[in-house]
Amino acid sequence: MPREIQIQVAPEVAAQLPLLTAHIAQLMQVKPDEIKHIAIIKRSIDARQKAVKINLKVAVYWNEEYVETKFKLPEYKDVSNAQEVIIIGAGPAGLFAALQLIELGVKPIVLERGKDVQERRRDLKAINRDHIVDEDSNYCYGEGGAGTYSDGKLYTRSKKRGDVDRILELFVAFGASDEILVEAHPHIGTNKLPKIIKAMREKIIEYGGQVLFETRVTDILVKNNEVQGVVTQNNDTIHASKIILATGHSARDIFELLDRKKIFIEAKPFALGVRAEHPQSLIDTIQYSCDYRGEYLPPAPYSIVKQVAGRGMYSFCMCPGGVIAPCATSPGEVVTNGWSPSKRDQETANSGIVVELKLEDFKPFEKFGALAGMEFQKSIEQQAWHLAGETQRVPAQRMIDFTQSKVSSDIPKTSYVPGTTPVELGKVFPDFITNTLRQGFVEFGKSMRGYLTNEAILHAPESRTSSPVRIPRDNYSLEHLEIKGLYPCGEGAGYAGGIISAAIDGEKCALKCVETLS
Repeated sequence: MPREIQIQVAPEVAAQLPLLTAHIAQLMQVKPDEIKHIAIIKRSIDARQKAVKINLKVAVYWNEEYVETKFKLPEYKDVSNAQEVIIIGAGPAGLFAALQLIELGVKPIVLERGKDVQERRRDLKAINRDHIVDEDSNYCYGEGGAGTYSDGKLYTRSKKRGDVDRILELFVAFGASDEILVEAHPHIGTNKLPKIIKAMREKIIEYGGQVLFETRVTDILVKNNEVQGVVTQNNDTIHASKIILATGHSARDIFELLDRKKIFIEAKPFALGVRAEHPQSLIDTIQYSCDYRGEYLPPAPYSIVKQVAGRGMYSFCMCPGGVIAPCATSPGEVVTNGWSPSKRDQETANSGIVVELKLEDFKPFEKFGALAGMEFQKSIEQQAWHLAGETQRVPAQRMIDFTQSKVSSDIPKTSYVPGTTPVELGKVFPDFITNTLRQGFVEFGKSMRGYLTNEAILHAPESRTSSPVRIPRDNYSLEHLEIKGLYPCGEGAGYAGGIISAAIDGEKCALKCVETLS
């Protein structure tokens, strides 16, 4: 058996196998050439001290040969003629639900309003360069969901949701680097995730499942409180007694459909704020306590949480070496998000900096009932669009200027391609959000010396952090509380917060769905 040990080493030792081998050989009191292989099990960075260290958990093969682990896909079944289940949405929840159904011998019919990963690129170019928003194909809608072209982070804090390792290993089997099994905060990258998503779709089709793009669901058929199927925008009807509703957090038309049909939904608190962009070199200096991080350390991330006037304010979806993207889903609104390529090699770092909202904050929109939070969210996105010039440009302000309520006299070019307009961001948000952000940035600056700077540019708004609606379901059966055969799933239903948790929830809903198929 290999010997497992935990060590802490300098970055250059962790990065160079001969140095690492020599270090471990000295610890084990063996000769370096006696070590056959070193398999890294877990890797993380410890930047708490001035000298940054790398934490490693390794398996050392010193008296036996190493056999590389090959991660294989499950034994999928041909489901061409099997019983059918409709899945609405081809994000991680929908795709992993479909794969789980095939593994269990059930045929998934995946309906995706957007386009496949390749075709989506044209629509992303249109929103970035031409300020044209396609309501069915954008950064939020399309094959792979919002995560496909907005970073591909695979880290989840919630280990209670399910088997995280299974999901990561499936990603590796579909083509992801096995580095995601090692890193404390695994990340695939927007440039690599599309190929993996395509491989998943091809596997679904290979085994008899269906994946229909540009197929927006306009009605869910219900009779005697049981689902009967769906109607698409082309007036086609697809029948099924089971529907996994795996739309993302921005599927406003689905929320409106459920509300209109009196299918019980409820408003859910979420968080909203700005996306802050700093030079990556500045974040490196702050986090690594050095002038230059060197070639052996990755671009530094950060995570920060504060309580400000009774509200949580925190960093969200931090993207080292990344860019800010336009994520509107309808004309007449602007929305920001961030992503990083796999190498995280851009010159800027960005993060959502958001304020915790409460249900009482939606009181001005109470006439919309369960959609009050969604309408609150929409009003801010539309106000930002208006203030920035009614294109995909976004309101922007230097960070210190914002804390001092000063319109920035100039905004440098940022990574946000459609461009920015100098705006006093207090005009974008209600006072309680503005005041919390202003005070919070001052507090952030005390915790991270150098963070509060006019080199940082705030872009508004960061508003799609999670779903503004929860679609209630039974804790055991995972069916909707009132509609039999309807399985609310993933981020859009309020039961996930990222690629991994959404994928896990998709598998769970598929398992429960199959349990009750006759």
